[in-house]
Amino acid sequence: QVQLVESGGGLVQAGGSLRLSCAASGRTFSNYRMGWFRQAPGKEREFVAAINWRASTYYADSVKGRFTISRDNAKNTVYLQMNSMKSEDTAVYYCAAGQYGSIWDYWGQGTQVTVSS
Repeated sequence: QVQLVESGGGLVQAGGSLRLSCAASGRTFSNYRMGWFRQAPGKEREFVAAINWRASTYYADSVKGRFTISRDNAKNTVYLQMNSMKSEDTAVYYCAAGQYGSIWDYWGQGTQVTVSS
């Protein structure tokens, strides 16, 4: 079992920055692929970014060049640095962990990010 706890959400002006953190506990963190997803009001949950155990990164086109995902295996933590934020980035952001294939096995409770224009 893996427990994920997000933090760092809040209110930011358009053009500003926020850094989200996701602390993991439980099984060996370094074995897991970690990801960030988001869900805006009235919309489906969507993929934002992911990082695998080799630290290869993947991004949605909508955030490429603005967001950066990273991980610190010593701290069992994954980060999402969000720059040049836009109002359309407003959503609840979720951290997720997966071990095999494309399945995401564990999810955090989410943290609200609001971008004011």
